[in-house]
Amino acid sequence: MTTTALTTEKSYLNRPKALGIKVRRLSYNPKKIKRHFFANSPVMSHLLTALSSTFPIGEQFFVHSVRNVRDKVTDERLQAQIAAFIGQEAMHSKAHAEFNDAWRRDDYQLDNFQAWLARRDEFIRTVHPKLQLAITCAFEHFTALLGGYILRHPEILSTLDEDATKLWVWHAIEEIEHRAVAFDVYQAVYKDDKVRRSVMRSVTTGFASLTFYSASRLFMQDYKKSIPKVSGNLYGFYLVGKMLIELIPEYLSYYKKHFHPSEIDYSDIVAHWKEKLANEYQIEGFQEDEPKAILYS
Repeated sequence: MTTTALTTEKSYLNRPKALGIKVRRLSYNPKKIKRHFFANSPVMSHLLTALSSTFPIGEQFFVHSVRNVRDKVTDERLQAQIAAFIGQEAMHSKAHAEFNDAWRRDDYQLDNFQAWLARRDEFIRTVHPKLQLAITCAFEHFTALLGGYILRHPEILSTLDEDATKLWVWHAIEEIEHRAVAFDVYQAVYKDDKVRRSVMRSVTTGFASLTFYSASRLFMQDYKKSIPKVSGNLYGFYLVGKMLIELIPEYLSYYKKHFHPSEIDYSDIVAHWKEKLANEYQIEGFQEDEPKAILYS
């Protein structure tokens, strides 16, 4: 073994553990999840399916944007957090790709939208690394606050079947765990809050229009089954409106001068759901054991 290899191995072994971020593999059966899985509401179900369709490409981009500048990060603890972030996002991308594949049916297609999204992803990767990372920071804020909202509303989660609960609760917990990683990397490398806030405004508009467009297309593909469920759709519109109103303060906190993602405290609700996933759903990795070494880099 060369001196360089020995040095690299020693550096890896001496890397601090990623505190509060653990890579877990999800075992679930996406084919068991019914189409209107969320509160029997086509509106909410198509909305979440639309989000899921963006995750495999989106989360690969998040990892790419952090890796772009990883060599500029000197803090070893943040390097450990980055490794755990990459591991979690890899698992999310895989799980949602499986979910999306299970929904590829003659009357319900995600392919055209995902092809368009892939072209957008290819373009975004050509812009300056600073903007790419700022985009990731914005999206990570959205995924964390949406994950927190889901976990705080057990009355909604109670309408999900077992496999849907596993997928969305597992994902929500891990988005909250690593919500500060991209932000901390951005602050360590660039620390340009003006650009960060400006990018968030652009991402907000784009994210809202993208989600509405893709959810609407799925709804119309499924219109024969979706439109007759009037009460479910009304309930879905109510849930979307209620969620948007309740999340305004958390969303706006991103624009504060000294904002940091960790200032939003999800600890109690995350601990509750970790215990539930460990004991009731027997999901490996949520038991209170010592985290295994991170194998992603």
